[in-house]
Amino acid sequence: MSLITLIPLFPLIGFLINGIGFRHVPKSLAGIISSAAAFASFACALTLFLGFNGQPQIVHLFDWITVGTLNISMSFQLDQLSLLMLLIITGVGTLIHIYSIAYMSHDEGFGKFFAFLNLFLFFMLLLVLGSNYVVMFIGWEGVGLCSYLLIGFWNKNSNYGNAARKAFIMNRIGDLGFLLGIFLIITHFGTVEYSEVFRRVVEDGYSSGDKTLFYITILLFVGAMGKSAQIPLYTWLPDAMAGPTPVSALIHAATMVTAGIYMIIRSNVMYSLAPETLDIVAWVGLATALLAASIGLFQNDIKKVLAYSTVSQLGYMFMGLGVMAYSSSFFHVMTHAFFKALLFLGAGSVIHAMSDEQDIRSMGGLRKKLPITFITFLIATIAISGIPPFAGFFSKDEILAHVFEHNKLMWAFGVLGSIMTSFYMFRLLFLTFFGEFRGTEEQKHHLHESPIAMTAPLMILAVLSAIGGFFNFPHIFGGHASLAEFMAPLFEQSALEHVAVDESLEIKLMIVSVIAALVSAGVAYFIYVVKKNVPLAEGQESGLQKVIYNKYYIDELYNAIFVKPITVLSNFFTSVIEFLVIDLIVESIGKLVKTLSSEIRLLQSGTTGYYIFAMVLSIAVILVWGLKSFLLG
Repeated sequence: MSLITLIPLFPLIGFLINGIGFRHVPKSLAGIISSAAAFASFACALTLFLGFNGQPQIVHLFDWITVGTLNISMSFQLDQLSLLMLLIITGVGTLIHIYSIAYMSHDEGFGKFFAFLNLFLFFMLLLVLGSNYVVMFIGWEGVGLCSYLLIGFWNKNSNYGNAARKAFIMNRIGDLGFLLGIFLIITHFGTVEYSEVFRRVVEDGYSSGDKTLFYITILLFVGAMGKSAQIPLYTWLPDAMAGPTPVSALIHAATMVTAGIYMIIRSNVMYSLAPETLDIVAWVGLATALLAASIGLFQNDIKKVLAYSTVSQLGYMFMGLGVMAYSSSFFHVMTHAFFKALLFLGAGSVIHAMSDEQDIRSMGGLRKKLPITFITFLIATIAISGIPPFAGFFSKDEILAHVFEHNKLMWAFGVLGSIMTSFYMFRLLFLTFFGEFRGTEEQKHHLHESPIAMTAPLMILAVLSAIGGFFNFPHIFGGHASLAEFMAPLFEQSALEHVAVDESLEIKLMIVSVIAALVSAGVAYFIYVVKKNVPLAEGQESGLQKVIYNKYYIDELYNAIFVKPITVLSNFFTSVIEFLVIDLIVESIGKLVKTLSSEIRLLQSGTTGYYIFAMVLSIAVILVWGLKSFLLG
């Protein structure tokens, strides 16, 4: 059996073992099985990476659907993009599995939780390994299902169930766009295989601005907007914090939210010939980055701050995609996976120590009690803020450099987003780990560093967050841009506009970005460490701060425009249409048939004499009828 096939197979086996026997498999064994399955997939992916010769490999499993000339196969494709995604998903995913063994140790649904984690991993691996859009869509829907199961894992709390439903429904809106895009691809190209679709685009001479490609790419982008939480389909992601913290790390860092970026990079041949779509992608990404960053400035829930930072960072990735900086956007996907997983797992360590408290207003001074968590969280904060030499500096500034060449105004807004990112992340760091402890005495007594199963993944991710930028070390610093060179064959068919950024200009842009981040961090230090300010208590906000704290009331707006009218409509159908159509018409017909059958069954009396009489009477009627016909005929 091919190693490529084994990669998704291991998590599937882990899911089946823990899923079927989660009530009987011991906790320690369930965690080991699940983590071993994830690690086995990582080992296979690493082996394939080390032996990769640069040529794409197709593993055909079986022909699945054949309709006329359309053949849809279940097959896997291993190339530069899928290989890198495999390493990120399985590598970071394995660390999250190990962390979860300790984090979820006291949970009643321990085995079920690990079964869902493995299933999540399986569908994400299916998504990135598929050689066509239909297999990708199966994985796409699968991770949507798993997100529903994991976000609402603690389903005894109705709010968590609502958050899970919200994520599921909002993703279905985007998925409709993706599905329509696939239908258009089938209509125009007669196939869903990546290689065949992209070959047709090139050989059939599709030109830049072609309307067919515009419609296909914009529909695919609608799918990406839902899965990767872009305006207007982003509000589900902050609510996804209802799930256990390892789930947040898995969704935000290594799996689900990166699916939209992966899909667009995979479809780069079509997107490069759709400049109108690319402009929309870039501006939507910028708007999302700024909106989410501004909301993050005033959030006080440690996981909500990180959630909005994820939405904002995804916006930067889409902004990069919009200016055709595909490898730069993927570079940020990779570095973001490292430091965002670290931030969420670090937040989980804090929540664990604080007896499930998530409000940073009730924290403070934790660096003394949680030294490993503090140091690793600090590294991740520096990385996401874009301060050298940590990972986020190289990837984010590479995107901003390409954006500058494309549109100076967009770059300026991008820098503004970086300033806000640095501020709210250092605000989070200072309020959590510096100053005096603001929690209860009971919480203070309970404070302790997390066990090794939780801190070991933190330390590994901290190293990756520190050195991850060197995987694509830029030429201006004497590097070889190894990641960009490795991914270059993916874009050979694309009509890319290769824009060379002047080295001196790139250095100047980096300096501006770094100074902005440092100044922003300094302002946060002055406000929350020197001045010892603490955010206002719930309900004391006013003016613009209140508007931003309440997330611009966008959830309330959606509720008024969409949820309430649909609720009214559903109530109308329930009380009026269902009563008139179902109760009066359909049920009346049923009652009529029942009444008639009750009357007719009286003829079946069981008396022999009655049956003989009926037979004689029937024969007499037939004879009379026949005689009448004979005489008249």
